[in-house]
Amino acid sequence: MTEQRSPDTRFRTSLLEENDGPATNPTDNRTMGEIIAARFSRRGFLKGSLAVSAIAATVGPLAMSAADDARAAEGSAFVFDELEAGIDDRHHVAPGYDADVLLRWGDPLFPDSPDFDPAKQSAQGQSRQFGYNNDYVGYIPIDGSAEHGLLVVNHEYTNPHLMFPGIVEIVEKDGKKTAKVAPLSKEQVDVEMAAHGGTIVEIRKVAGKWQVVRDGKLNRRITANTEMVVSGPAAGHDRLKTNADPTGTRVLGTINNCAGGVTPWGTYVMSEENIHGYFSSALPEGHKEAANYKRLGIPEGAYEWGTHYDRFDLGKEPNEPNRFGWIVEVDVNDPTSMPKKRTALGRFKHEGAESIVARDGRVVFYLGDDERFDYVYKFVTAGRFDADDHAANKDLLDDGTLHVAKFAEDGTVEWLPIVFGQGPLTAENGFAGQGDVLIETRRAADLLGATKMDRPEDIQPNAVNGKVYVMLTNNSKRKADQVDAANPRAENAFGHIIEISEDDGDFAGTKGKWEVLLKCGDPAVADVGATFSTATTANGWFGMPDNCAVDSAGRLWVATDGQGPKSTGRTDGLWAVDTQGAARATSKLFFRVPIGAEMCGPLFAPDDRTAFVAVQHPGDGGEDWEGFGRPSYYEDLSTRWPDFKPDMPVRPSVVAITRQGGGKIAV
Repeated sequence: MTEQRSPDTRFRTSLLEENDGPATNPTDNRTMGEIIAARFSRRGFLKGSLAVSAIAATVGPLAMSAADDARAAEGSAFVFDELEAGIDDRHHVAPGYDADVLLRWGDPLFPDSPDFDPAKQSAQGQSRQFGYNNDYVGYIPIDGSAEHGLLVVNHEYTNPHLMFPGIVEIVEKDGKKTAKVAPLSKEQVDVEMAAHGGTIVEIRKVAGKWQVVRDGKLNRRITANTEMVVSGPAAGHDRLKTNADPTGTRVLGTINNCAGGVTPWGTYVMSEENIHGYFSSALPEGHKEAANYKRLGIPEGAYEWGTHYDRFDLGKEPNEPNRFGWIVEVDVNDPTSMPKKRTALGRFKHEGAESIVARDGRVVFYLGDDERFDYVYKFVTAGRFDADDHAANKDLLDDGTLHVAKFAEDGTVEWLPIVFGQGPLTAENGFAGQGDVLIETRRAADLLGATKMDRPEDIQPNAVNGKVYVMLTNNSKRKADQVDAANPRAENAFGHIIEISEDDGDFAGTKGKWEVLLKCGDPAVADVGATFSTATTANGWFGMPDNCAVDSAGRLWVATDGQGPKSTGRTDGLWAVDTQGAARATSKLFFRVPIGAEMCGPLFAPDDRTAFVAVQHPGDGGEDWEGFGRPSYYEDLSTRWPDFKPDMPVRPSVVAITRQGGGKIAV
């Protein structure tokens, strides 16, 4: 997920100090920071997360180096020469690997697609081209092949100052340059809407290199104007009905699609995240949705879509926001099929929808609500997955139980069912049925006493070791009075990773245990309190964990969002993180992105011979990099990655990483 600036800057960029949303949780529910603090005593903490500082103070550097080398050799699951961290205008990968750009914003996807011309963009052309700001990347094999399949990619949002020529004016005042962005025309808004959504495209590996199959019969673009069905408990609810759709069962489009997933039955799952930015104007006085929308930070008005389309104007269509914030399922095998918004999985700022089949055949989806002080969820289907009957799996996501996590200081976690009529989820608290509970999932979780987390993003179950990994990116709003020896960061700038072990290895269960796998940040700075192993080098530590992937060997890979000149002195990238044995909590840098970019969507092909990564909004925030030192925009860019041509802007892209000479990655 990308943190987005306040709407007056209109840059919608990725800066650590900016807010993903208004942090709207009004409850007194305990925060994860408070629980961590209560769980770990000062003595225990000093034995663990301050070990780096304590050892460094008493042992010479040569002895430390020798100990680190021995520890790394003893049990790391990853074999590659680590990349050097840093900042420049290009991408870099570990020695011995190639990182080839596979798909760029504007690349043609169909035989009739126009070639990309950034000076002559149109909505019609963009709807036949690869979209903007690629985030989640998934792979669905064709005929079981690891070298021929469908790549599915989410397109999260748009950066108009990087996309369109002639809309930025640089204003200099008191020696400081700032960018002023002109209002977008309807035609430019239409391009933005066509650049949102997702891409389904056939790809094939030829002579060791991946290629797009432009005439693939299953190729498809999904946009903010693609018609969709609403299914599940909230379908047809009065709160989803609009002038354009009096049935409450048809929605135009999907927006802000962040991390997602691929189901065990081979469908593509898209997550709708920061929906608050797309709506503008104000609700009619006294409207019943006021509290509901406030809990989600609606409206923010970062986009100008409401100027041109009534459905994004709250004064004209007050129910429209309730039609977004869902999980969307797409049948990739039928490019004429209508995507379905699966309301049983709840409505919030969805990040990720990774799944695993439980031992009894039910399917479990782990879901993050990406905002400071919001929650971790999982959904357990009522029906069971049938690998031999595709039709039997078709509507598994319409019936099941959504749960929210409550973490305890004794190291246990309980998954609380979000079900109408149970506990406080009753008519007395304003819920008339399960549809209401799901439309207001956040409020339901508030009432259940769920644990307030530090921006839960990607959540990845691991079928090899039975664990679940929760990426908690950061929380700059944690107050100073929450600081103590076990939780020393009042403005948790660097985030942490939680590891969950479900009881008896049952992913569908309602109880488990949790540990902090990593507290992120620079371990050389004692006050940060990072907990990387002593074998982690100066290049190996990271902050702001965001997306993650588990390869077929069960190894964890972590991508970051928010690193840069101001926050860490390095760009975002992909790190290999050991999770067990003597090397546990050791991290190594494998790939890094160009200046201004975010690292998204790590994905490993089924044979582990390719890692796909998504590079989002390259060239943003040039004023923060001393190598550029001014705002970066279409005409004056801090990088022209990936084309490096004077007539081409920066282009978000998917990169395919392979080992030179062939073979599996990091073995």
